[in-house]
Order: sequence, then C-alpha cells, then structure tokens
Amino acid sequence: MNNKALEKKWILIAIIGGVFLMAAFLLTFTKGYKIFNEDEDPVVGSIQEENVKQEEGAQESNEERDNVDNATNNPVDNEGATDLPQDKEEPSIEEDIPSLAETFKDYFPIGAAIEPSYTTGLIAELYKKHVNMLVAENAMKPESLQPKEGNFRWGPADRIVQFAKENGMELRFHTLVWHNQTPDWFFKDEEGKPMVEETDPKKREENKKLLLKRLEEHIRAVVSRYKDDIKSWDVVNEVVDPSGPNGMRNSPWYQITGTEYIEVAFRVAREVGGPDIKLYINDYGTDDPVKRDILYKLVKELLEKGVPIDGVGHQTHIDIYGPPIERIIESMKKFAELGLDNIITELDMSIYSWNNRSDYGENIPDYILTLQAKRYQELFEALKENKDIVSAVVFWGISDKYSWLNGFPVQRTNAPLLFDRNFHAKPAFWAIVDPSRLAQ
Repeated sequence: MNNKALEKKWILIAIIGGVFLMAAFLLTFTKGYKIFNEDEDPVVGSIQEENVKQEEGAQESNEERDNVDNATNNPVDNEGATDLPQDKEEPSIEEDIPSLAETFKDYFPIGAAIEPSYTTGLIAELYKKHVNMLVAENAMKPESLQPKEGNFRWGPADRIVQFAKENGMELRFHTLVWHNQTPDWFFKDEEGKPMVEETDPKKREENKKLLLKRLEEHIRAVVSRYKDDIKSWDVVNEVVDPSGPNGMRNSPWYQITGTEYIEVAFRVAREVGGPDIKLYINDYGTDDPVKRDILYKLVKELLEKGVPIDGVGHQTHIDIYGPPIERIIESMKKFAELGLDNIITELDMSIYSWNNRSDYGENIPDYILTLQAKRYQELFEALKENKDIVSAVVFWGISDKYSWLNGFPVQRTNAPLLFDRNFHAKPAFWAIVDPSRLAQ
C-alpha cells in the first residue's frame, strides 16, 4: 500500500510540474509573439514616422505657397477663398460708397431681381442701399403662384411686396405667362391627358377654350391681388423664336391656341388692372436683328388689333464680348417708334462668351473684370444718352454669389453683376458710378 501511495504522489507532482512548465512556455511564447508582431517594429516604425513628418512638412509648404498664390491672384469676387479663412474677405455692406439708385436718380430707376429669402439678413441691406425697384426672380411665376389648379400660394410673393413697400421701392411683376415654370395641369384636358397630343378637331377646340379659360382665371386672380402694389407687368415672356413656326416659340401655349393666348393675356390684364398699370412683352436677344424684327412685327400687329401693350422688356443677358452696345440701343429705338416704352429687365454680363464652357474657378483674371467694367461703362453711357426711351434698368440679381449664371449653361463660377460674392463693389460698379476710380 505504501509503494502505491508513493507512486501516486510522484505522478501528481509530475502532473503539477508539467502544468507549470506549460504555463511558463505559453507566457514566454506570447511575449515573443507580441514583440515580433507589434504594429510597427523599431526600424519600420522609425521610417514611417519620418515619412509622416516629411509629408506634413510638404503639406504645410504647399498650403503656404497656395496662400501666397491666392492672395496674389484671386480677384475680389473669389468664392473659393472660403477655404482660406485667414485671407478671405468677410461679406459686408460698404456703407461709404455711392448708392446706385441715387447715382442714376436723374435718369431711370435701378432695380434688381430678388428671392423672398433675400428680404432679411446682410443681402437685404445691399438691396436697400443700392436699388429702388424690385422684381421677383421666381416667386411670381405661374408654378410658384398656382402649383395646383385653384390652389394659390401667395406667401413668398407677398414677402417681396411687403419688403418693397417697407423700403419705398417700386415693383415689377414677372411673369403672367411663360413656357417654362408653368405647371403641367394648365395643358391637360378634362381627362388629364396632354392637350398637345389631341388630334380630334372638336376636342382640340374644346382644349383651346379650356386653356384660355384657365389662363384668364390665373391672370384675374394675380392681377386683382397685386394691381395696387405693382405698376409694371411682364404679361408674356419669351414668345418669339426665329426657328419656330412663323417665328413663334412652339410652346404648348402656341400649339394649342396659336397667338390667341397672347391677346387674351394682355386684354384680361388691362381689364382687371385698369389703365394705370403698364403691360410689357418681355424677351431675350432683342438686339438680334432677325429676332427683333419678328417681335416688332408681332407687336405691331397686336397693337393694330387693339391689344393693350405699353412696352417691350429687353432682358439683356449679355456677355463681355457681345453684342455691340449700339445694337441694343437700335432695338429700343425701333420699338419706341411704335410709341412703346423700353425697360432693361434682366441685365447681367457673363464673363464667358456663349460657346465657351470653360471655368475660371476662383481665379478670374483681372483683365476679364476690367473688360467687363468697360463694357458696363459703355452700356450705361448709351442708356443715359437715351434715357427718354428707357424707363428703368433692372439687374437679374445683385451679387455674383447668387447669380443664375453660376449654373447656366453649365455649373461654374460666373461673375456677371456689379457686386462680388462678399457683396463688395467690383470694377464694373465703379465703371458706371465713378470711372475715375478704375485707374486707382
């Protein structure tokens, strides 16, 4: 019995010793594995650390170079400067510069297109200082006012009217009729089908009457609401297209009613608004002799039929290369011969020619801004000389930051207006206010 007990004792000791040996072995192996497989060994880690330091140094060097380059090359209307907070100009209103409206008070009102959201904040102060006429850039177009039949949405337009009244500004209305930004329901028959697809003569006549009825109801509602606050109205917009049938834009309006919708729009606007409001036919490219003559022929025929047209709105979306300023003036003189008023309704001056789809980005060359300034100067000198046939000049916006040309015809940086993205006066501003400042 004693031998067996002793044997069991030694077996137990051996087992316990084996366990301790195994534990020691595993502990040693784990430490070695950790050392061998650390995230970076001493040599590799040292190399990586040095590489990181070199990359950070290179990045700082590049940033310093970029800051110098941007400070040297960026024009005053540099939106990209937001990436360089230590160098960028802060948006502000330059209170110590002349007011545009005051500068041209002896010639014509100066206006600008506005969105409802611009009636508060810093940009609102820019409008207050420089213009005495406003026009809604989008808030008064058909789809904004009546997105669904019989469902009028007045709020945004009312904000602009209220802002104008509070600040003693005149208002223009844009626009009662257009082929764009008009909801589809206008052009669908009683069954919800597109009117332009109808081939049956009887149903086409029914659709025509329905469309003209909808048009009349829209105009009656809108003019009734705003006739006491708005005296200058774009009744129809962009109805001429030299490549279209008989020189007319082949819109659903034309396809369904011919030119009758134009007559109805003017007659209803006059009936509801009375004799004191002024009614305009508005279009772009009116300086082009071909388009101008088609528009002239149309307006002359409408006047002979007793359609109450008071004037022509010349959008004047031009660029720094064209058209010749004398062509703009020639067009206005031609319509003045019919006894019509002329308004520059949507003025801006792209820094790119029409066929140029490039992008200067944040580095618009100084010579481009100088060329723009000289063109603006030439235009306003001509307008002042012909103030008897021009009753107002309205810019399509006020700051480059919010110009529609940043997204048309392609997405890019454009700078078509007198104030840059920080709401500061550009060379173009001084060109029409005080040209002597351009040399400074």
